[in-house]
Amino acid sequence: MLHRATTPIPADQGPALERPPVHLGLARRPRRNRKAEWARRLVRENVLTADDLIWPMFLVDGERRRDPVASMPGVYRFSVDEAVRAARRAFELEIPAVALFPYTDAALRDEGGSEAFNAENLVCRACRAIKAALPNLGVITDVALDPYTSHGHDGLLHGEEVLNDASVSALVDQALNQARAGADIVAPSDMMDGRVGAIRSALDDAGFDAVQIMSYAAKYASAFYGPFRDAIGTSAALRGDKRTYQMDIANGAEALREVALDIAEGADMIMVKPGLPYLDIVYRVKMEFGMPTFAYQVSGEYAMIAGAAANGWIDGRKAMLESLIAFKRAGADGILTYFAIEAAEHLRAG
Repeated sequence: MLHRATTPIPADQGPALERPPVHLGLARRPRRNRKAEWARRLVRENVLTADDLIWPMFLVDGERRRDPVASMPGVYRFSVDEAVRAARRAFELEIPAVALFPYTDAALRDEGGSEAFNAENLVCRACRAIKAALPNLGVITDVALDPYTSHGHDGLLHGEEVLNDASVSALVDQALNQARAGADIVAPSDMMDGRVGAIRSALDDAGFDAVQIMSYAAKYASAFYGPFRDAIGTSAALRGDKRTYQMDIANGAEALREVALDIAEGADMIMVKPGLPYLDIVYRVKMEFGMPTFAYQVSGEYAMIAGAAANGWIDGRKAMLESLIAFKRAGADGILTYFAIEAAEHLRAG
């Protein structure tokens, strides 16, 4: 039996090695590019900046209100005056846009979601106030009826069926109401067939041809939406589930068909929702279509990271940044995230 000679390391240099260093003669050593922070920065493939972030904001009626959302640590519902103040912070951090979602009082909800068409509803008032104070901050409004319906569905309900074409007509009226309030981007999140084309046509006919459409083209019937529904008050209201119009979580090729339809109908930007569990879809959409592609780091994703960090189980800041860079690596041009302010503050601090 052959015995390899060993050269012990002196005691003051640590425990003895049983083998001397082996010179492998490798021409390629990937670790050379990782040896120092400056080297890692030089070869970094993806970079996260504030330009990549959109901040979803929850709204509530009243004045001087910042109501915490219990299932989303660090997230609040803002009254309109507080939403303007919060949006100003986003603007100072160079976040390009905010997205507005209302908590609608139960007394204002009905079967037809009529509050969605009220020019003085919470979203429209917040939109006007934010644009008046911060004209160069983008404002995105959600086109879906679920915050306004007594049954919690994104469209109109007849018995147990969510009606497609009647819902599209209502969504067109909602989008026009938001455009009149000054929305820069309307974002249909309802997943009704044909709604992007109908909204585009109506906006153009009404003189809102500059208003962009960010389509939730691939929105899955996910279990990760729970905290969001708490935040807008639809958890208790929802009758049944949304699987007849939101996508089956097992499907991938179907997402490409959905995206193709929305592009053909006039969508300016494409959304995949949720985010981290569907990075494969983000990648496939970006590679297939080359369109501006966005992903939504939804409430359940946020709550898992924030909750684990609050319990000391993970490093919250590092997990936040790792999750956000994952979207960039998958091909997303931007991310809707409740971490937007915290992430932008960290990026500014360096």
